[in-house]
Amino acid sequence: MAQTRTSLDQWAVLAAVIDHGGYAQAAAVLNKSQPAISYALARLQEALDVPLLVVEGRRAVLTEHGRVLLQRARPLLRDLETLELLARKLKQGWEPELRLVVDVAFPRRLLLAIVAELQQLCPSTQIQVSDAVLSGAEEAIEDGNADVVVTTRVPQGFLGSFLMDIRFVAIASPKHPLFEVEVPLAVEHLARHVQSVVRDSGRRHPRNEGWLGADRRCTVSSIEASLAMVKAGLGYAWLPEHLIASSLADGTVRPLPLAVGGRRNMELYLVQVRPELAGPAARLAVECFERHVPVVRNA
Repeated sequence: MAQTRTSLDQWAVLAAVIDHGGYAQAAAVLNKSQPAISYALARLQEALDVPLLVVEGRRAVLTEHGRVLLQRARPLLRDLETLELLARKLKQGWEPELRLVVDVAFPRRLLLAIVAELQQLCPSTQIQVSDAVLSGAEEAIEDGNADVVVTTRVPQGFLGSFLMDIRFVAIASPKHPLFEVEVPLAVEHLARHVQSVVRDSGRRHPRNEGWLGADRRCTVSSIEASLAMVKAGLGYAWLPEHLIASSLADGTVRPLPLAVGGRRNMELYLVQVRPELAGPAARLAVECFERHVPVVRNA
């Protein structure tokens, strides 16, 4: 293999100057002196014999050649970071922490069984479990804030496997005025009443999936709170069938007689966020989810 004329450290300096807005900022981030930053960039451009930066006003900006070359260098820098992280994980053995982010539609009894098994299999690993609603799980994947995620959507650039279908049922209190309507319910009937909805836990691109967009809504922070609202006669809602099974059985809630859409399915997917860095606890978590969840799609 031929000896290279540039180093990844020099490319990291160039990336830092561009990402953080200047030589002084890059020096602070990389814990180097400003002359060291200038020297590294001078050597990089000298080795390539290609101008990478030009000064515009008080800022150094990429030339067209610099833009193309830095774009190609960034995957190498990410690969090096991944390699170093993997080395640290291998040295540690079991991960000190396992972060699970789980969509609130996932059955709680299954989640508790999975966590109980993980506590037995990897007792030295601290397990963090966070609930997510709609886009909140996607953001955890994109931001790398979790090791294993159960989500309704797999963001672009990541891989996920189908986990299970969750059936949602439109329900209301038996005393709700909607049950006085003598014909199958349509959108115009629902629009006259308050819908209880669960707040999207994502911040960048919150979704209102499955909601009718009606102005009359009451937003709550959990599906359990939504069920309580429905039981109190304060609104109607679509909620997971597994959550409301006992309430349906004892008659405290009833399915709404909708013409269409009274029941619908939501798919859940399992995502290992950084499989190339996955330690034994993260791999076990994936195995536990797959083992505890029967892969059967609702009819």
